[in-house]
Amino acid sequence: MLKRLLAPLSRRADPVRAATAIVPQRTRMVRARFDSAQTTADNRRHWAAADGLSPNAAVSPEVRRILRNRARYEVANNSYAKGIVLTLANDTIGTGPRLQMLTPDTSVNARVEEAFEAWSAAIDLPGKLRSMRMARAESGEAFGLLISSPGLDTPVKLDLRLLEPDQVCTPWFGRTPTGQAVTDVDGIVFDPSGLPVAYHVLRHHPGDGAWHTVRDHDTYPAASVLHYFRPDRPGQWRGIPDITPALPLFAQLRRYTLAVIAAAETAADFAAVLYTDAPANGEADPLEPMDEVELEKRMATVLPGGWKLGQVHAEHPSTTYGEFKREILNEIARCLNMPFNVAAGNSSGYNYASGRLDHQTYFKSIRVEQHRLQQTVLDRLLRAWLDEAALVEGLLPQAMRVRGAATPHVWFWDGVEHVDPAKEANAQATRLANHTTTLAHEFARQGRDWEDELRQRAKELALMRELGLPVTTKAGGPSDTTGEPDPEDSNPDTDETVTDETTKEAA
Repeated sequence: MLKRLLAPLSRRADPVRAATAIVPQRTRMVRARFDSAQTTADNRRHWAAADGLSPNAAVSPEVRRILRNRARYEVANNSYAKGIVLTLANDTIGTGPRLQMLTPDTSVNARVEEAFEAWSAAIDLPGKLRSMRMARAESGEAFGLLISSPGLDTPVKLDLRLLEPDQVCTPWFGRTPTGQAVTDVDGIVFDPSGLPVAYHVLRHHPGDGAWHTVRDHDTYPAASVLHYFRPDRPGQWRGIPDITPALPLFAQLRRYTLAVIAAAETAADFAAVLYTDAPANGEADPLEPMDEVELEKRMATVLPGGWKLGQVHAEHPSTTYGEFKREILNEIARCLNMPFNVAAGNSSGYNYASGRLDHQTYFKSIRVEQHRLQQTVLDRLLRAWLDEAALVEGLLPQAMRVRGAATPHVWFWDGVEHVDPAKEANAQATRLANHTTTLAHEFARQGRDWEDELRQRAKELALMRELGLPVTTKAGGPSDTTGEPDPEDSNPDTDETVTDETTKEAA
């Protein structure tokens, strides 16, 4: 009304203009509602702990300290928690990754691979990688410090020293002093672009029981520190244990098990009770309440008048204990993408199809973790090793003795054993026959180098021909050399046939 009253007089006086003018329509505001966004008396307590903290504020040092301590306690005292963490580390790392160089010169590749393998064995790289995977599961993250160890029995003295996340922290209270163009997130120093430039590492573990000054620390450049964790939110720089969602479930499983045992023991402690159906002050002989009588084996006795003997059955207090345990273990393993039979170590309720289906998600998760390890740990470790090896006279070929040289390579991990090897072999032969796969890919799935395997196979075939052993191939497979049967392959003195499969088993 006020807009119409205060409109210019010229606009009112011109009826034609007023009639032809475009009047903007009023904008309607649509207010949508989501049931999950409503706070009611029924869900108020459930959402009371929901917050809007930033990723690094949500995983503050105190929160991570509590989660680490509780996760370590469960892993140390709960058999299922310990087994789950160990299985996860063993399945992810296995016997350790193997390096294959992909430079055009095969002799260079062989020398680098041999030297790196010897160095890996000297520092026990597979064992340290397994420790890092276990630390991420129960502590949230793992740190590796690249140091020099003169005592190593290898030409390259590079070593990997593992650090617990408790030691990487800000050694003073508060933030970085004002006036500096850097910031920090609990021991990690960042440049203005948000990339880590340094790490503050305490010289002594905070939980070793000794008192040390707050500034008793060292600052290492980011190039010397390997940080292995899983960021669940953008901008998150410190990790929490992988089993964090399952910590209350572990506690419930332990309490329920102890309650079942206590109930069974309580029922078993009472051998028998005396009771009477007579009313109070009735005809039953008077007895002292809660009086105890020791019974002997194979003894017949006479009870007081009006009293009966009743035995307490030591029955299981809950018939659903097994079902409860199965469901809670299944929920515990879900946050780790681990199937129930792997977490429980029991496949009695599985058939072949369900076992294969459940393992597909688990193996895919394992491959993702292996790829992350390659990016955050192995590739950087290889780069540092090559830089150190380039300074050792005669260790690497001249083409590789250039710091920062291109290093095309791949990592091989342990293969996954198939439940039915015959079916897998037939499927593999079909894929090779219709050219939908390659030998390199098939050998890589088994964690083996295809070039090494073919060279070994060629040596075996050559030795078999030299010894006069028959060399045949499986029906439908590739033929030997020229495709025609070799007259020397036939041995009239024996009826046995040596196939590729039996040769592999013998090897």
